[in-house]
Amino acid sequence: MNRLRTDTSSSPPERRRRRALLVAALVPAVVALLVVGGALIGWAVAHYQSDERQDDAGSSSAEEERNTDSGDGTQAAPTMLAHAKCPSPTVDVTTAHELQEALDSATPGDVIGLAPGQYVGEFTASVDGEPETPITLCGTPESVLDGDGIKKGYVVHLDHVANWVLQGFAVQNGQKGVMADGTTKSVIRGLQVSGIGDEAIHLRAASSDNLVIGNAISDTGLRKPKFGEGIYIGTAESNWCDISDCDPDPSDRNVIEGNTISRTTSESVDIKEGTSDGILRGNTFDGAALVEADSWVDVKGNDWVIEGNTGANSAADGFQTHEILDGWGTRNVFRNNTAQLSGSGLAFSLKPERDNVVECNNTISGDAVLSNVTCRG
Repeated sequence: MNRLRTDTSSSPPERRRRRALLVAALVPAVVALLVVGGALIGWAVAHYQSDERQDDAGSSSAEEERNTDSGDGTQAAPTMLAHAKCPSPTVDVTTAHELQEALDSATPGDVIGLAPGQYVGEFTASVDGEPETPITLCGTPESVLDGDGIKKGYVVHLDHVANWVLQGFAVQNGQKGVMADGTTKSVIRGLQVSGIGDEAIHLRAASSDNLVIGNAISDTGLRKPKFGEGIYIGTAESNWCDISDCDPDPSDRNVIEGNTISRTTSESVDIKEGTSDGILRGNTFDGAALVEADSWVDVKGNDWVIEGNTGANSAADGFQTHEILDGWGTRNVFRNNTAQLSGSGLAFSLKPERDNVVECNNTISGDAVLSNVTCRG
């Protein structure tokens, strides 16, 4: 081991002076290393999403290598992830009581297997998995988590956790279906979420770096139609003081992909002010039941990529941006989407335009107009 050698020929005041000079020289170097290290960690976490961004036209080469083309210019949804087979359970549950006990006592690497049947209640996960050993709650559509009423409660609550996987089962009959508060690096995939009082899946309170993929969502807004979104990202500015200490809710870098969303009374996907750098890709929207919204998708956040989605049956617009607060609702990119409107609305309504981009590779049918802005590319 190398050690710092002290010069015994120097007097104590001289040695103290030299040590002070050495510390003064080392501190800036240590601080620099910490800053660089933090930047590298941040880059690693955001790398998946950062590859999706572009300036005004053209996909990144990393994105093209990572995805397969579906043949019509859009990128295919991640069906392998959405329909992945459940791992072998480490814990089998057959009753609602056993399920909550398993959630409470879970440790990294556990796979909680849901037997077919009905699990009535509200179920909360509050312990963390690890990046290489997430905690998995897995079942089949015959494994039904039932909230016992649409007027209150979350059927499944991911409560400030990291590294969870919810996969394959059904969620029904709650005020909210799946609520993620302060949840990071987790996956919600292949669920069937239906018969919900308000929204089906909600990521909020700095829920970031999550995947919501391959879910089937329908029949929301049974309690209050204006709250009946399919997927809801972030928090409305009017609720920031309740959720995020009066600051923007930074539910960032979430990927919403390959979901099928129908019979929602409000937007299929609502992306709130305060959220950034997400991806909305390869989803299918049916707006036939919209009564409290005038589009499938409403983007109020910044720097989102909205691509390869298909929507039908909106009596008004398809995709919208809004500026709820100064500085929000900008730098979003719309590419390779398909809009089939029921009326004569705008496929892409950007009000105001800000720095949002509608690429010319989006397609429309019916009497719709592509956009109120000039397309690019």
